[in-house]
Order: sequence, then C-alpha cells, then structure tokens
Amino acid sequence: MEQLWDHQLSLINQVSFVTFFSLAIFIATFYLMVRPRKIYLVDFACYKPKPEHMCSRELHLELTTLTGKFNEETLAFQKKILERLGFGQKTYICNAFLQTPPNPSIAEARKEAEMVMFGAIDQLLAKTGKNGKDIGILVVNCSVFCPTPSLSAMIVNHYKLRGNIMSYNLGGMGCSAGVVAIDLAKDLLQAHRSTYALVVSTENLTLNWYYGNNKSMLMTNCIFRMGGAAILLSNKPSDRRRSKYELVHTVRTHRGADDKSYGCVYQQDDDNKVVGVALSKDLMAVAGDTLKANITTLGPLVLPMSEQLMFLAALIARKLFKKAKLKPYIPDFKLAFEHFCIHAGGRAVLDEMEKNLQLSEYHMEPSRMTLYRFGNTSSSSLWYELAYCEAKGRMKNGDRTWQIAFGSGFKCNSAVWRALRSIDPTKEKILNPWMDEIDDFPVHVPQVATIFG
Repeated sequence: MEQLWDHQLSLINQVSFVTFFSLAIFIATFYLMVRPRKIYLVDFACYKPKPEHMCSRELHLELTTLTGKFNEETLAFQKKILERLGFGQKTYICNAFLQTPPNPSIAEARKEAEMVMFGAIDQLLAKTGKNGKDIGILVVNCSVFCPTPSLSAMIVNHYKLRGNIMSYNLGGMGCSAGVVAIDLAKDLLQAHRSTYALVVSTENLTLNWYYGNNKSMLMTNCIFRMGGAAILLSNKPSDRRRSKYELVHTVRTHRGADDKSYGCVYQQDDDNKVVGVALSKDLMAVAGDTLKANITTLGPLVLPMSEQLMFLAALIARKLFKKAKLKPYIPDFKLAFEHFCIHAGGRAVLDEMEKNLQLSEYHMEPSRMTLYRFGNTSSSSLWYELAYCEAKGRMKNGDRTWQIAFGSGFKCNSAVWRALRSIDPTKEKILNPWMDEIDDFPVHVPQVATIFG
C-alpha cells in the first residue's frame, strides 16, 4: 500500500507540473499576442524642390497679376496677406503656376505628385537601406487631389510594391491628415506582425489655385506651398536600435458634429461658379476650442502629476464659482516636452499657439523657421520642423516631441514621439532639407515684410 501511495503521489506531481507548465506557456503566449506592440520611426525624409521652383513674394504677386483673373482690390488683398504670412523669399510652388499663362491640368498635377512623393520616398529608401518589397503597409494622405488610380496606387506602380500590400489613400482631411495617417499606420502595425509601414504626407497645388475674387477663398492661394514627406514605421523589436523615435501617443479630436466647426474650411463655388476653399472668420475661434479639447485628452497622458492636480483644481473651481469667471488653468506643457512641432499654418496660428501654450521663442523656432523657409506645406510641415530640430543638433536621447496639427472638418490631432538616441547631424550623413543652409537660421522675421522695398 505504501508503494502504491508513493506511486500515486508521483503521478499527481507529474500531472501538476505538466499542467502548471502548460498554463504558464499559454498565459505567456496570450500576453505576447495581445499586448500593444511598440511602434518605431526608423527614419523620415522631406522633399526639397529644385531652385527653379522657388517663388519669392514679388514673383508670386507678379504671376498672380499676369493671369488677368483678379481685380485691383483682390490683388492688393493678396499683397497684404503675402506681407504678413511670415514667408521668406525661397518657398516653392509647382510648374503649373510658374508658367505664363498658368497650366492647371491633370497631367501637371500628376507630375507634381510624382516629383514630390517619389523624391521624398527615394531619399527615405536611401537613408534606411530598404526596398519596396520590405513594405507591407502604405498610407498616403493628400487632401485636395484624389485622382484615379489613387496616389497610393501611383506609388505601388512606381516602386513595384508587393501584391498583398495594405494600401490606403486619405483625402479631404486637411492639414492634420499627416497625424491621421500615422495613427492609421500605428493601428495597422498593431494588427500585423513584423512589417514596415510607409506613410507619405503631401498636398497638391496644381488643380487647386483659386481664380476668383472672393477674399475668403483667396487666402489659400497665398498660404500653401509645395512639399511632402515620407516616413518609415516598424513594429519589429529588432529595429529599435536603428530607429530614431518611438511613437508614444496619438490623440485625435474631431469637432465635425458642430456646424460652425464643420463649415470653417469649406470647398465650394463662389458667385461666379469658380471653385475654391473658403476660410471662415470663425476659424481661429474654432481652432482654439478644438485645441482645448485635444489637450484635455492629451494632458493626463503626458503631464506630471503636479500639473494634472493644478488643472483639476482649476477646473473644479470654475465649475463651483461660475459667476467669478475664473480663467482656465493652462498646464505647463514644457514640463512634458522638450520639442514642439506645431503646424506652420501661418503667422497668426503660431502666434496664438505661442500665447495659449505659453511657449518660448526657442520652442517656436522650428515652426517659425519652417514657415519662413518652406511656407505652409500642409500635412508635411510637421516633418520639416522635426528635420530642423535634427539639423540643429537639438535632438537628444530620451527627448520628447509633440507634433500638433489642425485641419478641415474641424480636427486637431497630436502625436508624441520619444527619441531613442541622440542625433548628431555632423556624424550621421543624413539627407536633410536644412543641412546645406542650417547655419543661416534662425533669422528674424519682421511683423510685416515689405514686398517692394
């Protein structure tokens, strides 16, 4: 009986060990399957057009006058806008408007898209050593040019990407679509193992110049310039050591349910049936409200506890003492981020952001210099700003960067990145649109730039 009992105990112990070991393996496997994967930014590239595409303020006004489409009042209005935007003399426009008369055709639009997108992607592939077959996900965003086949199909065809690639083309989402594209790529990388995602952010000017005299629509002629960026993301743990950044957070805020927000950036016909994009007088107020909603969500994710408690206390005080009309407490985001990449939409946008977020000239420098040198390149402007920080040698290991952009709809979207290593532009022979002239920056940008003397 003793021997039989010992034998039974031995069997029980063996079964218990096997059961426990199997359960442990199952739990570990389940955890590895469901846990969020870390998303790495391997590298990025910004397209720098050739010198023949440069357009000074004087040339812009001259070309506008030569079209013969604008009356004296609207020409004076455009001159005033150009003087106050914060642009320098070296921004870029497409071939269609450098010609006299202009040639806004679908063929020219395709040429512009190919030049910008392929230029940025070629640089990115050269920097990373990757080829088209390595890419499993492609996300392209361009708001106002959506040809058939799509821009994403144009890239698949040019680079002969693989047949099972997951390809997406985002249109009509405005200047904040670049962060939307990053967020979409992040979600796709969570669902698909061991692959790369290529994100391409651009805008196309050729078919979207406004030839009427409605002042609310003429703003877009003055504001936008040619540019684009390509970004390579990875979910492979082995890519951490060679990647520049890790994606920490994305926060998207959409106020499209509100009619005023929905209509503040609106493509429509003017009284003479000329198509353009109208900017409402409510735009800055809508942007401010959307920003508040976005940072209310982002704040608890990034701010230190002391700032969160101050914000909460101020919020409760405002609810309890409504008649006192207490000012809202603005958290100090400088405690959460070392670098700020704010969409270079125009001087007024940057001035308001600097004031509302209580930022210094140093923090605003990448955005203001990008606006000065490249103009408003729509969704790609955030990447020219990050490239500026790198070219200045400011990006250190562990630094946190906040990218924030506004777009039609109305949307405010944020992305937070953490640097995985210090980036020394003098040692890393990187392709950077700023490198050949970075020593000339920053420059002083006057409040009003006189066009003619």
